[in-house]
Amino acid sequence: MDFAAEYAAKLTTADEAVQCIHSGDWIDYGFGLGIVDTLDKALAKRMPQLEDVKIRGAILLKRPAIFDIEDAPAHFCWNSWHMSGIERKACTEDIAYYSPIRYSELPSYCLYEIDDIQVAMFRVAPMDQFGYFNFGPNASHQYAILKRADKVIVEVNTNMPRCLGGWGTGVHISNVDMIVESDNAPLETIPKGGEPSEVDQKVAELIVNEIPDGACLQLGIGGMPNAVGALIAKSDLKHLGVHTEMYVDSFVDMAKAGKIDGSKKNLDPGRQVYAFGQGSKEMYDYLNDNPECMMAPVDYTNDPRTISQIDNFISINNTVDIDLFGQVSAESSGIRQISGAGGQLDFVLGAYLSKGGKSFICCSSTFTNKKGQTFSRILPVLHPGSAVTDTRANTHYVVTEYGMVNLKGKSTWERAEGLISIAHPDFRQQLIEEAEKMHIWRKHNAHVNV
Repeated sequence: MDFAAEYAAKLTTADEAVQCIHSGDWIDYGFGLGIVDTLDKALAKRMPQLEDVKIRGAILLKRPAIFDIEDAPAHFCWNSWHMSGIERKACTEDIAYYSPIRYSELPSYCLYEIDDIQVAMFRVAPMDQFGYFNFGPNASHQYAILKRADKVIVEVNTNMPRCLGGWGTGVHISNVDMIVESDNAPLETIPKGGEPSEVDQKVAELIVNEIPDGACLQLGIGGMPNAVGALIAKSDLKHLGVHTEMYVDSFVDMAKAGKIDGSKKNLDPGRQVYAFGQGSKEMYDYLNDNPECMMAPVDYTNDPRTISQIDNFISINNTVDIDLFGQVSAESSGIRQISGAGGQLDFVLGAYLSKGGKSFICCSSTFTNKKGQTFSRILPVLHPGSAVTDTRANTHYVVTEYGMVNLKGKSTWERAEGLISIAHPDFRQQLIEEAEKMHIWRKHNAHVNV
């Protein structure tokens, strides 16, 4: 097969490619770094002629051009699997809406429950000698989209890293309808951040003390997981493994410090396994053609049955709030959507079922709003409308800068006692009073230091 000839035959301009999009269509825009850019700009010019276009995507790292057309809600809506700050803002503009789902279920949902995908568009790396366009660090659920889309358009960007893996890492030219060569804009990045805060450092120290040599790590995004990674990089830990949803810069730091070799993993030994990655250019360069890193679809990486097979699995994630019953809201504050369910619950479940495994939900004890008001993240009950990301039956370890508690199997009064003991001292008495009203406080609890 002459792939070069097929490439030339399918090559077109972005303006020509988006002519296949019509009013009422369902469009897949890609995921994370795979979100299209040149095609987005072309569709922004065409969109005023269209109505009721429904677009799916997630984790925007920059604002799409279509969001800024005149009277955008009259022409399309954005349906997000997992929200970034850009999508949160778009919700207030009646452009974007959240689509709740466990991330691991997304491929099956796309394969068996979505009725229509008229057009799927992906940003990809240049075609290789075998006719494949690599997805970059975006295996996610893309293989399922390919099977369901009526038309597939790839947008080639020479800056996209070529990320190796087992399967679901790219698309063959024979399954592509149109090829658009982009202007090769630099890939969007997430700043690595500076030194961890004092609170992040205290939480990280508590968690790292619980990690044994040879453990397998999953880190979420945020200051605290980053602090854990930084502390591990400076520690005496060795032979660590990686099996994670999102690949972040902390893994690069740990690997370059010699802490990660995957030699003790009893599944995919020697490989750092992930579903997608977002971070710095240094991280993208590290992932490029790196045989130690294995990208795989999210229904493999996030499946609790997969995770539980790996001994000493350590899952570390953030939360927005937690209540005295142990209910974790890691994605919303009241009805305000912040991020998404993602894979947190899957990793909480999988880590607990792992031999020697532990799940850590971490947060600062308080936060301060824009008005300078300070609030406790440990609440009597979650705010009305808050999504329960992890149920109280699943929550394992909870960590703040004031300590760590294990909630697994604990009664309601034991949970209240434990969580109040790691709340900020300024809020402990108030939490005790609320616990008494809810009949989850015993006189025995009186020894808690307020």
